[in-house]
Amino acid sequence: MRINLGCRFDFRLLQPTPMIALLNVHFSRSSDLEYPDHVKTSPPVPLSAYRDGFGNWCTRFVAPAGYFSVGNQAIIRDRGLPDIPAPYSSPQTPVEALPPETLPFLLGSRYCDTDLLSDEAWRLFENTPPGAARVQAICNFVHSHIRFDYLEARATRSASEAYHERVGVCRDFTHLAIAFCRCMNIPARYCTGYLGDIGMEPPYPPGDFAAWMEVWLDGAWYVFDPRNNMRRIGRVLVARGRDAADVPLIHSFGMNELTGFEVWADEQP
Repeated sequence: MRINLGCRFDFRLLQPTPMIALLNVHFSRSSDLEYPDHVKTSPPVPLSAYRDGFGNWCTRFVAPAGYFSVGNQAIIRDRGLPDIPAPYSSPQTPVEALPPETLPFLLGSRYCDTDLLSDEAWRLFENTPPGAARVQAICNFVHSHIRFDYLEARATRSASEAYHERVGVCRDFTHLAIAFCRCMNIPARYCTGYLGDIGMEPPYPPGDFAAWMEVWLDGAWYVFDPRNNMRRIGRVLVARGRDAADVPLIHSFGMNELTGFEVWADEQP
């Protein structure tokens, strides 16, 4: 399968504003690109790039005052198959046996406030089988507990707030599921990327970036998606971190007005 994917952010700025963009396809999928997904701006400005502590490719620039756009576009080759599921019998690795690189994903973070959810997590999931079955039980609970509503999106909502408010968008589903996993001593990390409507029945909502999680089970990371709670086709990773605070698509160091936003991920002939 070939997927045409890309995005565009339009801003109105009152003054020159430094920004960091995390828009490139993750390096683990870079060999699937038919051509580089270079970040482009209008008007053109000098760009520099670096890898952050999680391995994500970040682009730095200073956006000029006035109207400004940034985005990219590419075609990526994909297996065209649903997400690879964790075997239902996959065991949970004891904390003392976890690889060191997974340990940061056991700890509380900006949006995954495990200290406020630990008692509730154990109340809800203590009697579930450890491992993949427990993670799926967490996803089932979060999927049914939170009502999806774009109009109720809030950039500051934490996992505990999503649990009590019972409404949110895909990042809120993901933050709550990650927090519950970490409370149960299961490493879980936040992922953002493209997830179009390939294989789904219409009508289709407007395009947007998606959030999901990867969970460490039996020596490997596996995708779980508490928002959709089903295996999907055409998922393309952009960035990973502890939570959304680590992987903002656009980080602006100054006031701005978002005047336009477009995301697409469509199957190509």
